[in-house]
Amino acid sequence: MIYLDHNATSPPRPGVAEAVLATMNRIEGNPSSVHGAGRAARQTLDEARRAVASLVGTHESRVIFTSGGTESNHLAILGVAEMAEFQGALVTSAVEHPSVLLPCAKAEQRGMKILRLPVDGQGVIRLEDLRVALDPSVRLVSIMAANNETGVLQPIREIGALCRQAGIPFHCDATQWAGKLPLAADAIPADLLTLSAHKLGGPKGCGALIVAAALQLAPQLNGGGQERGRRSGTENLPGIAGFGAVASLVVADIEAESARITSLREKLEEGLLKTIPDAFILGAAAPRLPNTTALALPGVDGETLVMTLDLAGFAIGSGAACSSGKNTPSHVPLAMGLDQELIRSVTRISLGWDSTEHAVDRFIHTFHRSVDRLRKGSLLQ
Repeated sequence: MIYLDHNATSPPRPGVAEAVLATMNRIEGNPSSVHGAGRAARQTLDEARRAVASLVGTHESRVIFTSGGTESNHLAILGVAEMAEFQGALVTSAVEHPSVLLPCAKAEQRGMKILRLPVDGQGVIRLEDLRVALDPSVRLVSIMAANNETGVLQPIREIGALCRQAGIPFHCDATQWAGKLPLAADAIPADLLTLSAHKLGGPKGCGALIVAAALQLAPQLNGGGQERGRRSGTENLPGIAGFGAVASLVVADIEAESARITSLREKLEEGLLKTIPDAFILGAAAPRLPNTTALALPGVDGETLVMTLDLAGFAIGSGAACSSGKNTPSHVPLAMGLDQELIRSVTRISLGWDSTEHAVDRFIHTFHRSVDRLRKGSLLQ
């Protein structure tokens, strides 16, 4: 199987499984315990926290470990909303991940006003719309760094600058950005930053929320007061150790790896568009992640194409993996202005750390043959 669905999840990088297993086999204690076994567990936790902090160029005290990106987004949005007693407004965009849109909707049910900024045909918000939206009633802006379906990047630096000028906290879901583009320094000037280990090639079920020191959040899980009182529950130490391991790997070669993947994506897209002239790439004119190609193919059903390629030995996506099984069209290309029939044709190819030039060449050949067969024998009615 040639795996080209890294935006859904990235297979564990070398060394990650070993870090997880070593923690399970050798670390017996609870990080909250004061005896020797507990102190050993605490040391493992602290080392991983420092590694994740280095990934984003921040102090380890800002790292709050969670069960993944979804929980981090809920903690950021509902944690701020609850501190505001669900008064005022939240600003987000029309193309956010459901784990942002749904807690916003929950806050709306509790009385907050939600401003959902539209995007242009490339999937990018208009900064002027945000500038107009930032009135004194706004308690939080939550806008993603990179879209999981299209790879389109939002103007994060400018968004962060506008929020700071207005004195409004900025939450950014960076689960797709991390591991594909540099995160350190001021790449994403956010007060709250969401990360997910498995998108980097780490273990599933582990994530982090990076929180500005002065920002107050209402915890969404209450209990023993772990994670500085912001997220109770015994920490997933094996998963966190794997998160720390993959964070260290990513930091070491992010610039070179980003350039390598960009070159592969350009080769992929050139080959696909050459062999299928009427195909087009969503967000092609906007800055995008180095690894992501969302391709619309008029007259081809995307789900059928995904299954056809699966039988041929290739794994690609047909939208957000965590939303699979829904019959409704994805909200992302819908917000970009695509009609429902064309949305049904969209497939997503997302490269990753184990992608090679040989695999791309094989995929281009097989993709063209698969599309040709489907158009001759299974055209949409």
